Amino acid sequence: MSNVSELPSKEENVLKGHEGGVLAARFNGDGNYCLSCGKDRTIRLWNPHRGIHIKTYKSHGREVRDVHVTQDNSKLVSCGGDRQVFYWDVATGRVIRKFRGHGSEVNAVKFNEYASVVVSAGYDQSLRAWDCRSHSTEPIQIIDTFSDSVMSVCLTKTEIIAGSVDGTVRTFDIRIGREISDNLGHPVNCISMSNDGNCILASCLDSTLRLLDRTTGELLQEYKGHVCKSYKLDCCLTNTDAHVAGGSEDGYIYFWDLVDASVLSRFRAHSSVVTSVSYHPTDNCMISASVDGTIKVWKT
Repeated sequence: MSNVSELPSKEENVLKGHEGGVLAARFNGDGNYCLSCGKDRTIRLWNPHRGIHIKTYKSHGREVRDVHVTQDNSKLVSCGGDRQVFYWDVATGRVIRKFRGHGSEVNAVKFNEYASVVVSAGYDQSLRAWDCRSHSTEPIQIIDTFSDSVMSVCLTKTEIIAGSVDGTVRTFDIRIGREISDNLGHPVNCISMSNDGNCILASCLDSTLRLLDRTTGELLQEYKGHVCKSYKLDCCLTNTDAHVAGGSEDGYIYFWDLVDASVLSRFRAHSSVVTSVSYHPTDNCMISASVDGTIKVWKT
């Protein structure tokens, strides 16, 4: 039985500054900082442990939907309602490059491991890969086999994995050009990978999180109790892969036992929809973001 006392549920800090809903909040690679983005068209860098706002990045013309930072914390990438993907210098706050080509809003972005390529997922039913080192504005790859909006993307050394409103989680092996599609039968609005790389957690719009085996595509478990019907809500695994965490449209955060899917903890975290959860890479600490405009830091 998992130890519930290890799960963060004590509000440590509230990060305020966004004017309007926060759409995503993410820890950086070592967990010392976090980045957030939202309706107010800004990206913000924080020290969540001290509750300090460090910097604001402004250049997007519409809401910013996702943000990702490189392992060395030197560059970040963002995307949003203005159909653009921005590649930033973290220290100076300067936009190094703007990647244009998506025909509609961009929902998610990720760097590859070497921070040389950015992959973006669009409302235009496509994934696009961009070379950060080249000055070309054309994508190096376009994947458009989806039949609806692509909401979320994960990368491994050799694969691009994406979740779509068409109900699929698709895995593209970049080396051999192979595509594998797992149909979950419900719109997928967020995917995240387990820390051991063996599983994919998919949030679906029928208020269910589904755990898939990466090699076989087998459905291993389903997690229920939260409300997820109309918003893009993040989900993640804790850093030990022992628990699943997710937000809910009623302002609650849920923790489930990975194996038996029981709800171990649920608490009212925000006054509105919890759009984002991000777990610290090593400590029992989590951040959450909400439509209520706040980011909260949770510890044990």
